Amino acid sequence: MSTPSPHLPSPTPRFLTVGDVTLHVRREGITTGLPPIVFLNSLGSDLRIWDDVVPAALRQHPVVRYDKRGHGLSDSPAGPSSIADHSRDLLGLLDALGVEKAVLVGVSVGGMIALDFASRHPERTAGLLLCDTGARIGSAEMWEARIADVWREGLGAIADRILSRWFTPEFFETRPDDVRGCRNMLTRTPAEGYTATCEAIRDADLREAARSVRVPVTVLCGDTDLSTPPEVGRELAELLGAPFHLIGDCGHLPCVERPAETARHLLAFLDSLSASSEDRYERGMRVRRSVLGDAHVDRATAGITDLDRDFQTFITEYAWGGPWSRGHFDTRTRHLITLAVLAALPREHELAMHLRATANTGVDEADLRELFLHVAIYAGVPVANRALQLAKQALNERSDP
Repeated sequence: MSTPSPHLPSPTPRFLTVGDVTLHVRREGITTGLPPIVFLNSLGSDLRIWDDVVPAALRQHPVVRYDKRGHGLSDSPAGPSSIADHSRDLLGLLDALGVEKAVLVGVSVGGMIALDFASRHPERTAGLLLCDTGARIGSAEMWEARIADVWREGLGAIADRILSRWFTPEFFETRPDDVRGCRNMLTRTPAEGYTATCEAIRDADLREAARSVRVPVTVLCGDTDLSTPPEVGRELAELLGAPFHLIGDCGHLPCVERPAETARHLLAFLDSLSASSEDRYERGMRVRRSVLGDAHVDRATAGITDLDRDFQTFITEYAWGGPWSRGHFDTRTRHLITLAVLAALPREHELAMHLRATANTGVDEADLRELFLHVAIYAGVPVANRALQLAKQALNERSDP
């Protein structure tokens, strides 16, 4: 069996205890040198609300999702909580996962947590995409009434009222199964966790915190959101000096109701971060190291002379900083394409190098078996046979202690 690569994340426990709270965590994707995207959820929901957005994010970045305290499978501590408590949970989670810096994507109270975290820990925040949220949401009286309703009637009794503020009438008409599933998610939230988070929102006024944020930010809002209407999002964007975008025909949870549009805005935001933070050569070198490994790239760069200096710069900028950095395909898929082309041409030296690099990109033995069967059909049996021989050598080298 192959040994784990240092470029792949260690297996992440599904539950991590941070302080005195055990959080349900899901980590996806492989290390690419880019900061992971951390998704933060709304009141009464869990990490599953991002299911239809995550695949687009994974094309470029690793992803972390978790159920905040009081929700999903995470602990629901007794007593009140604050937005600052949620920020401390996030900080402890990033520390436990070894994440130095992250892009935070939050909806509703998840956006408030992301905003508070960025104001306290700018050095740990690569950027913020804030969805259907505000620096202050609702009034104290509104939240007191919501808390009283939960304790008097239960979440099941008021769920329909809450859901009517989450989604448009069209969503109820065209996606009744999804509505039912979201209702189940909401009503199975512990009353203690739900009301504690209501108290956190009630007591939070992040207007001064927003003015202090200096990381890149974009603000989104559904155009028919009743919980945090567009004017709340616009006010937040003005405080932050950030762009503001409406998502059409959408309520409070664009990640559920309009995931394709949400993903499009997310990818545009990620592209803007990449463009502003590094040039083509830096981006190419980062991707080159993530695929081929530091040891290989260090050997290659150590041997550069005046003869090949321009060539090495060229391939770093225009291969690794070009197609390899475009997104759309995730790194694993792009590596499979590369392996197929190198096998078919054939380019044995390059193929052997990239077969060794599969330890870094998540390409496994089963992938190679299927890939070279395809190569045999479309490029010929002899080249596929040779590719399999080289693959065996690479896998054996990886297995050697």
